[in-house]
Amino acid sequence: MLFPDYEPCTYEKNQLLEVICQLRFPTILSINEAMPAGFQEEIRAEFPQFSVNAEQVPAQQGHPARTVNNYQFISADGKWKINLTQNFIALSTISYTNWRAFAGKLDKPLGKFIRRYSPAYFERVGLRYMNAVSRVDLGLESVPWNDLIQPAWLGVLDEEDVPEQDVTQSVTEAELGLPGGARLKAHTGPGHVKRGGQDDPEVRFIMDFDLSMRGQITAQAAAASLDALHDHANRAFQGAITIKLHEAMEPT
Repeated sequence: MLFPDYEPCTYEKNQLLEVICQLRFPTILSINEAMPAGFQEEIRAEFPQFSVNAEQVPAQQGHPARTVNNYQFISADGKWKINLTQNFIALSTISYTNWRAFAGKLDKPLGKFIRRYSPAYFERVGLRYMNAVSRVDLGLESVPWNDLIQPAWLGVLDEEDVPEQDVTQSVTEAELGLPGGARLKAHTGPGHVKRGGQDDPEVRFIMDFDLSMRGQITAQAAAASLDALHDHANRAFQGAITIKLHEAMEPT
């Protein structure tokens, strides 16, 4: 099953590279035209570091090229970040432990943003989980991928007559509609990640699950939408791994 029922758990050895939540809204020009000093003051205790990137957006659909400010509010340890532009607010982390902690970290900045800027609605609510499974970190160096990952996400790596070491690329891409109006865009396959700015030589199995809902989602409905996306993400992940990998990540 791609989306099985599951027992909620936290992995002591989760394989997450990054988790991102993004909420897109109709353009609010005032965000781009003035530094968000008031918003910073309200979240500065948790996100004391600040920077801004001026991003160049090319001309498209009759609109001239323009500069969009991407404001970044970063935690003292550098592991959590809020991004704010005239079109979206996002929270990302490289230190995800569980959904309750992540949602709690989002709650205050999102609430302050809604009260200060009053978005008409959210056009897209998204939640993205990027896993990179390391057999070295989990003590599974000699275990083939088809003992750890379910066949639907393996491609040719699931074929018994294809030696894993002979496969230079095997990528699976999928886009699926899910219950409740959600969608899943998935990218899976072996690959490398960077550590300290350098490519890690270990081949890991990448599972990039990007879940979203679109429409005119009210501020009041945003939390419920994110909870639903998180549930879909959990089901997708549990449906993608074998019991051997599940146990190696030490569920609690």
